[in-house]
Amino acid sequence: MESSLHFLITAGPTREAIDPVRFISNRSSGKMGFAIARAAAAAGHRVTLIAGPVALPTPTGVTRHDVVTAAEMFQAVISLITDPAAPVDVAIMTAAVADYRPVQASIQKIKKTEGQCQLTLERTRDILGSLRTEGSYRGVLVGFAAETENVLTHAVDKLHRKGCDLMVANDVSQPGSGFDAEDNEVTLIFADGTMRPRPRLAKAAIADDVVQAAVALHAARS
Repeated sequence: MESSLHFLITAGPTREAIDPVRFISNRSSGKMGFAIARAAAAAGHRVTLIAGPVALPTPTGVTRHDVVTAAEMFQAVISLITDPAAPVDVAIMTAAVADYRPVQASIQKIKKTEGQCQLTLERTRDILGSLRTEGSYRGVLVGFAAETENVLTHAVDKLHRKGCDLMVANDVSQPGSGFDAEDNEVTLIFADGTMRPRPRLAKAAIADDVVQAAVALHAARS
């Protein structure tokens, strides 16, 4: 095995406040990201995990930073990815970051009325897409594409747009696989066009595949 690497992993959803009791989020449980963090640590690597709001224990040997919003996750990732004291060799972005947030959150609970309630949304920062540019990151970059249609087409497009070395594509419309499930069925898509489909497996097994692929990509660069 290659000598110990520093893995930076994001996991889980983000929450974007509407008012003090409501928020915009998604179905991500964080299980895939935590499984990857666990697999990387078990393989002897240094692991820093940035976790959105999830109910999961910290894997053994992993340094964890908890965040809530997309903005908080963005700042945490950029801060760590640009820290010269602890260079990141492999960045794996599994988090399901909210693409939009309310322009302004109400400071009081919004009361129900007879009329419609309309929210004005704005884009959040693109974490994965910022690493090669704003973060000047040159290490191995792995993204996740959770799709419901044209899965491979969308994943390949995302891989190239974000400057990734590897994109993990999964169809989250399939029952029993993907969000909040114990299993996943993915295709590993590499920047050279290679595609490696994996059958439905436990997320722990998929995590081992992703970690091994990332280590191999790092070794090839070295």
